[in-house]
Amino acid sequence: MQLVGILKIKSYEKAKEFFHQEHVGRISTIDENGYPQIIPMNFVFLNDSVYMHSHPRGEKIQNLQRNGKVGFEVDRELEFLPSYFEDPKNASLADTLYISIVVKGIASLVTDREEKTLALNGLMKKYQPEGGYDPITSEMRVLDGVAVIKITPKLLQGKYKIGQHLSQIDRIDLAKKILKRNSSTAKETLKIMGFEITDEGLKMVEEPVW
Repeated sequence: MQLVGILKIKSYEKAKEFFHQEHVGRISTIDENGYPQIIPMNFVFLNDSVYMHSHPRGEKIQNLQRNGKVGFEVDRELEFLPSYFEDPKNASLADTLYISIVVKGIASLVTDREEKTLALNGLMKKYQPEGGYDPITSEMRVLDGVAVIKITPKLLQGKYKIGQHLSQIDRIDLAKKILKRNSSTAKETLKIMGFEITDEGLKMVEEPVW
């Protein structure tokens, strides 16, 4: 079965929604010896670009100044599917439900104070949505002590696997197994898969389309 097209995220709005929900992304730069350096970072997606704050000095800063071509990836493991869901004697059948987005783009250091302010305020709003902080203004000296990295995407691709490649009967069967196993992520996974837990059991409330 050819799954590539089925698993592809086609909705840019869904991709942006996923970026807004996730807290950690991974930026990959190329070091001076040509090796990729991958670092987990907090980030915010604003105006179709990825922004991160950083110490003004360090290897990743040197890397992107030397070569602005970078990779950026965000993923979420929804549910591990043990092999016994299919066959208790065949461990190779273990699987994972997931969402993943990969960006290839050009990274640069933001020098415009207004854009830098926008990015830092965007980061605070994302990570402290309850507020309680003083917004940054472009006149503040704090802007001089922090670097803001901007990634302008040249390619943005996503994949997701939530059972959309299965028949409706098999999806319902998988959902029942997930519910019975009752992992810490089961309820959220079932919601993303389009199921609602009722007193009578599982009910498919929508057909998720990404």
